[in-house]
Amino acid sequence: MTRLLEDGHFFLPGPTEVRPEILAAMTRPMIPHRGEAFERLFAGIQAGLKLVFRTTRPVLVSSSSATGLMEAGVRCAPSGAILSLVNGAFSERFAHVARACGRTVEVLEVPLGETVPLEQVEAALRAKPFAAVTVVHSETSTGALTDIRAVQELARRHGAMCLIDSVTGMAATPIETEAWDLDYIFTGSQKALALPPGLAFGTASAAFLAQARSTGGRGLYFDLVEFEAFAKKDQTPNTPAISLLFATEAQLAAVTAEGIESRWARHAAMAALVRSWASEHPGYGILAAAGSRADTVTAVTVPEGTSGKEIAARVEAEGYVIAPGYGKLRERTFRIGHMGDHTVRGLTGCLAAIDRILIAR
Repeated sequence: MTRLLEDGHFFLPGPTEVRPEILAAMTRPMIPHRGEAFERLFAGIQAGLKLVFRTTRPVLVSSSSATGLMEAGVRCAPSGAILSLVNGAFSERFAHVARACGRTVEVLEVPLGETVPLEQVEAALRAKPFAAVTVVHSETSTGALTDIRAVQELARRHGAMCLIDSVTGMAATPIETEAWDLDYIFTGSQKALALPPGLAFGTASAAFLAQARSTGGRGLYFDLVEFEAFAKKDQTPNTPAISLLFATEAQLAAVTAEGIESRWARHAAMAALVRSWASEHPGYGILAAAGSRADTVTAVTVPEGTSGKEIAARVEAEGYVIAPGYGKLRERTFRIGHMGDHTVRGLTGCLAAIDRILIAR
């Protein structure tokens, strides 16, 4: 069985391309979600997810987008003000979700493509008490990668919990949830896990859940305390997306066979290839600074007078899908999602297609 996409063509920064055999797994007949068959399915998925998250704690499974578990983290966080580190569209969304949940939010914002300097984070945490810090690990809109271990340590030092969005980091970039003693981290199915959209996965520390039990207003549908209680019984608190879980079972078997360290290395190799390509093309560059670049998505800056949106459209005519820049970066950049089951070989084909349209301009 093919486990990687040697000839993949869909390089959007999410949803990413899904192998046919994973899609086929979704056609299995339904099973009762309160029966033994489901519990066996869930237990197997748990084993695979724990390897991906590098944890022995339950991994919570939500039939939602990752934004669902983003809101869950905010609702279950300790009462008090929240410090949001904003360096792109999705970290900005995290701050917006916190405000929508009635939280007082203070934002530390830096220009697109940058990461918030750790000294600024520490200064903010020293200046006043915060209940929690929100941070996006891999900012999909810019391709910038934040040192979440360092942010977690700063939050802990100043008495705050740390809520981490690793939607385009988990399963592609080294993360040691347990060894780094992360409070709360979540991801979505449609990125580096190379599954269809519709599921979110997360895990919370024992300390985070202990304080959540006394937190008021945490709601019902996204109550992480209830999620973990059910996960310990190999169940979900609400009716799950069973077909997506069939796909998850099949994909986690492939991820386990590849090995998470090998998966990290493959993503690093793809990222290095895109960076090398950009360095060899005068006028093109990488938006994120060296040393803070994601291994899953690269925002490539384009020369003056060139449109990232136009390049993405013309590459699609060559049979490959990439993305224009996000929001304000729509014309200034194009984005390549090199994650999931993609390979250096498949990515080489995508870059060759970009070369063809650049030559034809």
